[in-house]
Amino acid sequence: MAEIRGNARELLVTLGVPAVTVNAVARRMGVSGPALYRYYPSQGELLDALRNDFYCELVETLKSARDRSGAEAPGCRLLAISRALREWAITHPAEFGCLFASRASPEQCTSVVSQTGQAFGQVFLEEFVAIWRSKRFPIPSLEDMDPLLAEQLQAYSERIGGVLPPEACYVFLSCWMRLYGLLCMEVLGQIGFAFSNLAPVYEECLQDLCRLIDVPYDAPELLAA
Repeated sequence: MAEIRGNARELLVTLGVPAVTVNAVARRMGVSGPALYRYYPSQGELLDALRNDFYCELVETLKSARDRSGAEAPGCRLLAISRALREWAITHPAEFGCLFASRASPEQCTSVVSQTGQAFGQVFLEEFVAIWRSKRFPIPSLEDMDPLLAEQLQAYSERIGGVLPPEACYVFLSCWMRLYGLLCMEVLGQIGFAFSNLAPVYEECLQDLCRLIDVPYDAPELLAA
């Protein structure tokens, strides 16, 4: 099964998501399509298996960066994780696109992919929770928000077990949307008409996010030099 997914990943990287079919993988491996269907009966299941692998790889990458940082302060760990995310994304654009630009609908995603996707989000959430518990960052007033927004934030807070109140969830989700949006624009080539390397812009974004959650910003060595 690992060999099947390895060949499928090569197809993804060289030809894109539509090229990743069970029959195409079988041809690469020199076997018949039916021989592989007992492992992955459909393209959807094969792509789900790839997404699961990519999430696991990405989670391990982020956790390794966090641990290598040796930082005790959650703000420093968050910076290490955020930089590792961009590094993985720009060096694995096809895999990033498969995860974040061509995801199956929630109904089509397997429970395994859902779990590994949640594990990815948990890496970031844990650091935000640690920051919140050690030092309350500024939050907006729930009463001043649009009721529809407040209702959704309340529901999300409940889904994550109340580890962050709805107002802090707003800050967490706002930070994630900014990072995610910037990554998508860079990795998916949506801002290539102006920038070939968004590292300085990404760092400016991290500086802004550090101000939002009231933690120190430490520039990476290459930009600090």
